[in-house]
Amino acid sequence: MTAPALALARPTGRGRALLFPAAFGLGALLLGLSFTASVGVGAVTIETGTVWGVIANRLVPGLVEVAWPGGHEAIVWDLRVPRAILAGLVGAGLALVGASLQAVTRNALADPHLLGISSGGAFGAITALLHTGMILGLATVPVFAFAGALGAMALVLGVARLADAASAERLVLAGVAVSFIVMAAANAMIFLGDPRASHTALFWMLGGLGLAQWSHLVFPALVLALCGPWLWLRAQDLDAMTIGDETAATLGIPVARFRLEVFSVGALLTGVMVAFSGVIGFVGLMVPHLARMMVGGGNARVLPLSALLGAMVLIWGDLVARILMAPQELPVGVVTGFVGGLFFVWLLGRR
Repeated sequence: MTAPALALARPTGRGRALLFPAAFGLGALLLGLSFTASVGVGAVTIETGTVWGVIANRLVPGLVEVAWPGGHEAIVWDLRVPRAILAGLVGAGLALVGASLQAVTRNALADPHLLGISSGGAFGAITALLHTGMILGLATVPVFAFAGALGAMALVLGVARLADAASAERLVLAGVAVSFIVMAAANAMIFLGDPRASHTALFWMLGGLGLAQWSHLVFPALVLALCGPWLWLRAQDLDAMTIGDETAATLGIPVARFRLEVFSVGALLTGVMVAFSGVIGFVGLMVPHLARMMVGGGNARVLPLSALLGAMVLIWGDLVARILMAPQELPVGVVTGFVGGLFFVWLLGRR
């Protein structure tokens, strides 16, 4: 993996640094348009003016005159707006994790699934869906999924400590090993569960945002607000890690501890996002490469742009998943996997 590692660490020049404000500003504009399209398009098409009228009236009652049916307001505010916001939060979180892991492991193929956290979340969700029932109401699946993700993170860190696996390669191997073990246990839970309910667990494992509710958004939003700035503030340390452990150590970075910190923050982000969206692949793997192609390899630019692009990619992925086979909903993980696979074929073609 030396060539990809060198590609990540290659200097980008002043031109790429100057390009960042323009790229970020354009991305923010496109994100707003993507959000509007996601809320307005569906089985019932709602005009853009109505979309923003409903949102404005909900935020500031009486600001605009209500000239739309009550059903449209319920669709916009209760169903589509929280779903679009959740898609943006999850996409941003997964992209941030992917970008930071690719830097700290010097592995261009690193993504949130590498930690085994997604497998832990799947195990917890399957336990809730097929074995315990909704004992905590609508919060049962997110709570169990988050608990499973935390358990997987603890297993990875425990295996790493047991094997004295402080290096990037050995930490990755620990995550892969735990991922296989936990996913095997999840598959066994599906086999032992009620066959009539297995399709529900399968749909969750393929990723979906249908459980989005206003009361749930506070958790991914809070974790993203805490972990995102922390990663961005350590951007220079991540840049040093892309060059090599020895270089990072000469700059005064405690390499082993810093790598574990990034893994832990990434696990927390991934665990919370997976708890509310299911297992969604390729966003954390694909989006950081897009960001680097646009603004170079400096993580101070790559991290915020990755979050912006990740939010946009998942919002559009969810929109396509809703309309492609309407009225039936396609799991969004199928869409992101298909697009991500095509992207990497194209990337390989460019060498």
